[in-house]
Amino acid sequence: MTALIEARGIQKQFSGVPVLKNIDFTLLAGQVHALMGGNGAGKSTLMKIVAGVETPDRGELSIAGQPFARLKPGQAHQLGIYLVPQEPMLFPNLSVRENILFRLPRGQDTARRLADKLEQLQCQLNLEATASTLEVADQQMVEILRGLMREAKILILDEPTASLTPGETERLFRQIRALQATGVGIVFISHKLPEIRQLASHVSVMRDGAIVLSGETAHFDDNALIAAMTPVSREQALSDTQKLWLALPGNRRTQAQDFPVLRVETLTGEGFIDLSLEIYAGEIVGLAGLVGSGRTEFAETLYGLRPPRGGRIWLENQQIDTDPVNARLEKGLVYLPEDRQVSGLFLDAPVRWNTVALNEPSLWQQRKREAAVVERYHRALGIKLNGPDQTVRTLSGGNQQKVLLARCLEANPLLLIVDEPTRGVDVSARADIYQLIKSVAAQNVAVLMISSDMDEFPGLADRVLVMHQGVLSGELPRHAVSLDRMMALAFGGHA
Repeated sequence: MTALIEARGIQKQFSGVPVLKNIDFTLLAGQVHALMGGNGAGKSTLMKIVAGVETPDRGELSIAGQPFARLKPGQAHQLGIYLVPQEPMLFPNLSVRENILFRLPRGQDTARRLADKLEQLQCQLNLEATASTLEVADQQMVEILRGLMREAKILILDEPTASLTPGETERLFRQIRALQATGVGIVFISHKLPEIRQLASHVSVMRDGAIVLSGETAHFDDNALIAAMTPVSREQALSDTQKLWLALPGNRRTQAQDFPVLRVETLTGEGFIDLSLEIYAGEIVGLAGLVGSGRTEFAETLYGLRPPRGGRIWLENQQIDTDPVNARLEKGLVYLPEDRQVSGLFLDAPVRWNTVALNEPSLWQQRKREAAVVERYHRALGIKLNGPDQTVRTLSGGNQQKVLLARCLEANPLLLIVDEPTRGVDVSARADIYQLIKSVAAQNVAVLMISSDMDEFPGLADRVLVMHQGVLSGELPRHAVSLDRMMALAFGGHA
């Protein structure tokens, strides 16, 4: 088969730190080639070089047999290369239609092709909606549609299913297989091993800026792939960090109690109606549902980002439904948002400032204390960074997520709401985050966990609430939590 991408000896440094070390990578026509690796391994940087966004310091790059010293984004588009980034990059004030068709010729043919793509993906996007109003999963779908509409010969998908439901993922996979049959080459960056086995014939694993394993996917079992991603020192690092996970910075409560940490009565807001629930100290409660079911709107209403239209909220028997966000935060309600870049992090501020941003202003001025806090979470979560003064924007997506988690823990929660906590996080780091959530709950913190990946709930959640079209369609106790039951409830059926 024809080689669409041939990268040889690619090297790249940022601020004198090597991020790509003599990378060799090949993508053939009609091939789905999975690219795996831990957060900060260099996957996105390598693909940005292929897409012309970054320039290699050394090495050779050939596209369909044509050599290039470097590519510019415009050249890459002309060559049929399209990168769907991990973090959607939309024009917030333009419509969904305008975002998808940006710089494409307008006319009946284009409109028909877009309608066909929407039908193939069974996508219910409102094309006239403003992009800024979309949830993360819908933003991701807009980016994917951009790539599909440009009839790319080389399609690079960076964590495309991170916020998609199983149904949306399967429809996307059908579209990828159709493109594959026409000779399109696809680089599929993912941390989800089942998806890679389902879709990719070849896999390459990156670690610390180098490709350490490459070949046919069927030749490697899961343990081999995970071992290739895992640094040699990881096992020792984990044993060291278990101690750091044992205690939050200042536990607000020393023992469980017989009244709920969170009590919600007939709460109604944008996207949901008449929700009632209780969460007790030490519980991990999952909140599942399809995209658009109202999960994130409910969480944002609990935190005070959206006004309720009716109902009441109590935090440890204190009514808080009229409290502003800062008052809820002071009382111990802490929220990790779904979209870390738009709603979570201060991207151009240093890691140290981001980590303590929810604490008292006096702490912001204590640089030694900030550095110690960063080091604590750097070790506990395995955050890859050059130092506490590194700008958050320069971290990989997974390491940005870990900084956001660190900030939420440092705020010392009574109730911790985590919305898609493992989005864009590698396989080994996911296990760390699950362990961390369990450790937090063991300190009598109530945890409400929202996830589009329903496989995360069995073995982690004490019970799972499932939403369908803005209402609670059912509750599953730990022993009954299964993907089939959750999916049945998410579609409005019975478990």
